[in-house]
Amino acid sequence: MTRAPGSVRARAAAGATAVVALALIAAGTAVLLVLRGNLQQQAGLRSEVAAREVAAQIATGTAYPKLDLPDGDDHPVVVTDEDGRVLAVGEDVRAVDGKRVTGGQQGGAEHAPPPDDDDGDDDDDATGLRPGEVDDDVRHLDGTADVDGTVGDYRFAVVEAKDSRGEKATVRAGSALAPERDAVGSVRDAMLIGLPLLLVVVAGVTWLVTRRALRPVEGIRAEMAAITASTDLSRRVPEPAARDEIARLARTTNETLAALEASVERQRRFVADASHELRSPIASLRTQLEVAVAHPELLDVPGAVADTVRLQRLAADLLLLARLDAGERPADARVDLAAMVREESSQRVGDRIPVRAGESASVEVAGSRSQLGRVLGNLLDNAQRHAASSVRVDVVRAGEWAVLRVEDDGPGVPEAERERIFERFVRLDDARARDDGGAGLGLAIARDVAVRHGGTLAVREGAVFELRLPVAG
Repeated sequence: MTRAPGSVRARAAAGATAVVALALIAAGTAVLLVLRGNLQQQAGLRSEVAAREVAAQIATGTAYPKLDLPDGDDHPVVVTDEDGRVLAVGEDVRAVDGKRVTGGQQGGAEHAPPPDDDDGDDDDDATGLRPGEVDDDVRHLDGTADVDGTVGDYRFAVVEAKDSRGEKATVRAGSALAPERDAVGSVRDAMLIGLPLLLVVVAGVTWLVTRRALRPVEGIRAEMAAITASTDLSRRVPEPAARDEIARLARTTNETLAALEASVERQRRFVADASHELRSPIASLRTQLEVAVAHPELLDVPGAVADTVRLQRLAADLLLLARLDAGERPADARVDLAAMVREESSQRVGDRIPVRAGESASVEVAGSRSQLGRVLGNLLDNAQRHAASSVRVDVVRAGEWAVLRVEDDGPGVPEAERERIFERFVRLDDARARDDGGAGLGLAIARDVAVRHGGTLAVREGAVFELRLPVAG
């Protein structure tokens, strides 16, 4: 399957390769710097050992022409006096720092380049050396030397000593830096060769690992595309056996599909039930009108009005449910539940059983006055339909909750049906008559409104419907 350059796999491989490259470059630079420092330190140590060996010979009284000097190829050595005249020079050493040096008897040799005085002290006697002593201090400096016609870079060590006659001599011995540079160059070349190969391996491994990790994601995508094309919401995406993020993604996707399938099925049932409920009053109204056209004396005006009112209420209920399903937010107004109960009860003049107000605590909630009034009206209609002789409404406060209870002395709701009665178009067996049972939307609307207001609506023991809403403020 063709992959776009900007795919997750490509970005992961490029990112991992870039990170590893930066890390390797930083580590390689550090290794080279440490290696170079160590090799320079070793070269300085070798030159210091050679310089001290020659200085020790001078301190013990060995004549300058008889000094045992190391091979110039290994350690070029130049011994000078206080005036910079060469007292002794190693074999094959022709020049130091570009100035020619020749060996000879004391006082008869050419001047050699004086070594840099790192401590900046111009007083040569400040060392306090006595005859036959070697200075403990040593100075290191870099320079060049011509050994048998070959000029190279060296690390020089400068040591001072006094011979048995009290004359001070300066020994300058060097150690070649070429091996150090060759070693650093070899390591650098190895890194330059190995780094690209290692980056290729990192990119390839990252590419393969990412492909394997994302393979379930491709399966999920393909199945989702197939579900979209077929509109079969009963299908589910494959869930990997591993307990990782992709497996959780697959499970969440299947949960979303299950919720979507339930929602679609709910909407289908809603449309079917709404069509059924609308068909009965419309058919009845049409029949009455057709009979009235043919036989005006048989027109049942009260029946036609009743069917029209029922049709109007059903249309209003369906419109409210549609607004609730669309996520309509309730108005942010303050509603006094006790005052609302008194107002709604006073307007119900045609009830079969008068509504009796019980406890009436003044408590305010935030929400829509019309929607909460609709909830109370639906609960009272339900109580009127099932009560024997008493309907009671209480408003109390329980902590941060406002509680509205509607209770009747009817047979109550069976425990197994206490959740099902809040489903849309659900009517229990004793409430299926068209005139008594309604359309089965009242309690469903009441619960939906309660949930939209951040509350709950449930059936308690007996025939008590309890609405809980958060107290305003």
